[in-house]
Amino acid sequence: MTTATIIQNALNQGQGILRLAPNWVPRDFCVPGRRIKLHPDDYYALGGARGGIDERWFASTTPADNGPLTAPDEGLSQVVFEDDGRTIRFLLRDAVAELQGELIGERLWRNHGGWPMYAKFFDNQNPLPHHVHHREEDAAAVGQHGKPEAYYFPVQLNNHGGDFPYTFFGFQPGTSRAQVRSCLESFEKGDNRITDLSRAYRLKPGTGWNVPAGVLHAPGSLCTYEPQAASDVFSMWQSLVADRVVGPELFWKNIPPDKVGNYDHMLDLLDWEANVDPSFASNAFMAPRPVKDLEAMEAEGYRESWICYRAQAFSAKELTVLPGRSVTLHDAAAYGAITLQGHGQLGPWFVESPALIHYGQLTHDEFFVSERTAREGVTITNPSPTDPLVLLKHFGPDNPDLQLPCN
Repeated sequence: MTTATIIQNALNQGQGILRLAPNWVPRDFCVPGRRIKLHPDDYYALGGARGGIDERWFASTTPADNGPLTAPDEGLSQVVFEDDGRTIRFLLRDAVAELQGELIGERLWRNHGGWPMYAKFFDNQNPLPHHVHHREEDAAAVGQHGKPEAYYFPVQLNNHGGDFPYTFFGFQPGTSRAQVRSCLESFEKGDNRITDLSRAYRLKPGTGWNVPAGVLHAPGSLCTYEPQAASDVFSMWQSLVADRVVGPELFWKNIPPDKVGNYDHMLDLLDWEANVDPSFASNAFMAPRPVKDLEAMEAEGYRESWICYRAQAFSAKELTVLPGRSVTLHDAAAYGAITLQGHGQLGPWFVESPALIHYGQLTHDEFFVSERTAREGVTITNPSPTDPLVLLKHFGPDNPDLQLPCN
């Protein structure tokens, strides 16, 4: 069979739903929090030089940018196709390129020429350094896209809060560029104390935050579900965090060579007004918002809420199918899905949330739903008499079902 035939057969086999393999990503500057169901023996499966595996990426056609040791397909999701006793894998990126609008919808293919987002779990024992993701113009200067993102903290993955379940966002109102520049100039002198200028917010499982590109943030140590634009661009601005030194190569990462050493250029990466916004919390915090009347949904056997809803570049929902119930749901756009809890049926697929996953092991917890199938309706069944079936659903830009909030 040709690759094109394999891809089409896989889509047909799943009746418009592709099954995806676990997609693990290490970070050498992070310590895993051990809450993403990877087997305890496997958090350093790629070797000490690569660091611990603290991320799992979902519905990704975006390669990870982890320096010179990065594997060729690192960060790219694989589709699993079972054919006559054989297991065949191919990249979701190749499926999108082959199927185009048949998979992601004509709107996204016409406007973006690909699948322009992905989601991940990131799971760190310590907080991350204060860092920024570039806006579109600055990212384009290094051949990448800008990276807005959002956070949601699933209760199922947060049996402990890690060492520091607080996130710094931006700067305190009234902070000056001169104060920030002084911190940047001290980056290689030890602790540059940039978070002295910031504000930390306590993180609450079952809620989330929106983080536009250009806003500094130092994510706390809750295990986090993170939908984002299809990019891995960043610059680290904090030189010491949790007694770990951050190298200057991560500060100057994704900066044009002729701008290295230019602190004014670095300051221009920031959306300054957003970073010092005194109403940042009310503008960025996200409590779940039911998609319709909660009692009506429960009568039909499910609950569904928007959990990421303040960005145009992506959105996300949390779906709970109640024990012993079945529901057919319609969405206006293609989406990726990851199972958090329970087992059951997703269209033609058996679906379950495994308790433990070895590195390299296949699962039945992650899927990609084509736009046509999403529109026609996907039936999700929960046969358990006691356990809810819970999934997270991540969508691309300008979801027709989403109305952005005014605040």
